[in-house]
Amino acid sequence: MTHPSSLKKNWRELFLGLTLMACAGLSLGQTQSEPPVASKMPKDVSVHGDRRIDDYFWLRERDNPQVMAYLKAEADYTAQFYKPLAGLQDKLYAELVGRIKQADEGVPARQGAWWYSSRTLEGKQYPVYTRRAATGPQRAYDAAAPEQTLLDLNELAKGRKFLAVNLVQVSPDGKRVAYSLDETGARDFELHVRDIATGEEVAWKAARTDGAIWAADSKTLFYVTSNEAKRRNQLWRHQLDGQGPDVLVYEEKDELYNIGLGQTADRRYLTLYTRSKDTVEVLALPADKPLGAWQVLLPRRTGIEYSAEHREGQLYLRINDRGPNFRLAVLPLPKSLKLTHAQVDKARELIAHREDAMLERAAMFKNHLAVQLREQGSVKLRVFDHANFKKPRDIGFDQSVFTATLGDNREYDSETLRLNYQALTTPAAVYDFGMKDGQLALKKQQPVIGFDGSRYESRRLWATAKDGTKVPISLVYAKALRGVGPRPLLLRGYGSYGIASDPRFNANDLSLLDRGAVVAIAHIRGGGDLGKRWYLDGKLAKKMNTFTDFVSVAETLIKEGWTSPDKLIINGGSAGGLLMGAVVNLRPELFKAVVAEVPFVDVINTMLDETIPLTTEEFIEWGNPKIAEQYAWMRAYSPYDNLKPGAYPAILTRTGINDSQVPYWEPAKYVAKLRALKTNGATPLLFDINLTAGHGGASGRFDALKERAKVYAFMLQQWGMAGD
Repeated sequence: MTHPSSLKKNWRELFLGLTLMACAGLSLGQTQSEPPVASKMPKDVSVHGDRRIDDYFWLRERDNPQVMAYLKAEADYTAQFYKPLAGLQDKLYAELVGRIKQADEGVPARQGAWWYSSRTLEGKQYPVYTRRAATGPQRAYDAAAPEQTLLDLNELAKGRKFLAVNLVQVSPDGKRVAYSLDETGARDFELHVRDIATGEEVAWKAARTDGAIWAADSKTLFYVTSNEAKRRNQLWRHQLDGQGPDVLVYEEKDELYNIGLGQTADRRYLTLYTRSKDTVEVLALPADKPLGAWQVLLPRRTGIEYSAEHREGQLYLRINDRGPNFRLAVLPLPKSLKLTHAQVDKARELIAHREDAMLERAAMFKNHLAVQLREQGSVKLRVFDHANFKKPRDIGFDQSVFTATLGDNREYDSETLRLNYQALTTPAAVYDFGMKDGQLALKKQQPVIGFDGSRYESRRLWATAKDGTKVPISLVYAKALRGVGPRPLLLRGYGSYGIASDPRFNANDLSLLDRGAVVAIAHIRGGGDLGKRWYLDGKLAKKMNTFTDFVSVAETLIKEGWTSPDKLIINGGSAGGLLMGAVVNLRPELFKAVVAEVPFVDVINTMLDETIPLTTEEFIEWGNPKIAEQYAWMRAYSPYDNLKPGAYPAILTRTGINDSQVPYWEPAKYVAKLRALKTNGATPLLFDINLTAGHGGASGRFDALKERAKVYAFMLQQWGMAGD
């Protein structure tokens, strides 16, 4: 029998729920099997004489009960959709977790008198950062040496719904660790310092930080803070044993620029990088003179990007002054630390600019230099001896399509290069390469329980873009399940910021491959897959190339028999979510389903609002819509602005309520508008919002796998493989 107080409470909750639904514009007669319909509240957002009325601008009002009611209704509707898939989700989750070696340890890396590592524990969400003392005159690693815990993130996560760490840095004397935590997913990192021996926290912390570096005295800590728009704009100096307030030592006034900290490999100089999307300036400070003045190494010049390393009085510059793919020059570093562009122009060139290969990174050692090159869509490594620079040594691997990158190299006076290697059919591996003898030693390959690489095969294909450009495609599949004829195929893409979508191993994808699906990557322009020029040909006025390249890749996969429109699912996140929205508007009939994760889809409204994080600094990426010509670029592809009545593929959008990079309201508005325009109502349109996370989704490793199982369940359901 129901108690009267419980009955009263239930009626009150029912009344509140109905009121919130009405406020959100939801019909009181709707059931959760019917999609929510948001109210239209027209707002004129026209510019340059182009009439644009935004019916859903009001969804930006996070504190408005109507907004939260609508978001909750969408979350409930998505949950209702997934109820029949609960068994499949559980099965997928068990598969994903079952491939993980839950209790595992990374490969230790030596720094001074210690070997640093991290490990995961059985059943725990987060890693533990540890170290062991180096032994003997060779400072060797001894697994039996006592382990010291620097940070246990599982302990830090207690009482928090979200936890992210973006800095763990030990002081040069090894006594303290600086670390930063975000507990919302909004990238609001708070900087802390802990005494390692006692585990006690220093009675000081700094808010809104993004990066820190220790001076050589182990008492001075430089750190970067962000403004309200999340632009990293100030550098501060804190002295742990001092009494005075922290000192602001640098402020970047230009809204196009962000700052970040670094250090030369020999630890002689601290570096401050101030960068826009196309220009870099580096400031330097002797690490043993923390109270000194930071000096500009080479004054900024629009379009010139560079990075700096130091070795025995010589400055090594990786710079793009003679072409977009960078060259390496060396010249003496003056005592003033100040150089001119004329001096750099006359400097000795060690590695010339090449149109067919990009010099991506360099790792400096006392006797050697290792560089990371990008050639024909693959990342490769090359080692130079300072004593005989003209005879480099390439590090060779057997596979034709792979990714080899510089690894965790902390020791300047070392003859060993730590590197990372993986391919679509090869789990991530850590190697040590002897730079004197050329010997390659496998230190660890990430264990994937039940995985047999011989069962899978990868391919490199090429599509011809609309303008005749050849666009690479990487794909992987289970050989025994390839069969004849079109297969279910998942095509991923990104194509922005010069970030490459390299062919990397993804253990989670085995749940798709083992059911007969093919997984492919579109290496489209706008990304850095084929070097810097590949990026430049897919941004600003040329941004449409990103989307037409992706369409050409999809058409090629269909034409060559790998898949068909009724079996093709596409997936992208953030700027890759922009890609999803744009290509669906261009060719909705080409795709069976779309998964757009934290999608940047409301391009013009966002870029018109300079209070939103990332906006001003990204004028160099997308353009400034306040300028009529640049507005026209964005108007041609902005997904939200180009929606129109018609049939659309099945669409799953995902976001986090605390996302500071792509605010939740972008996908919310997109879904609300599309729901009012799409003519094939039976085809799913889902808005899955995580009400405790940000841009990266859930922070714990098991929670993240639950989210991935959810995405895969949607894909399998769309392929008609939910029972597999």
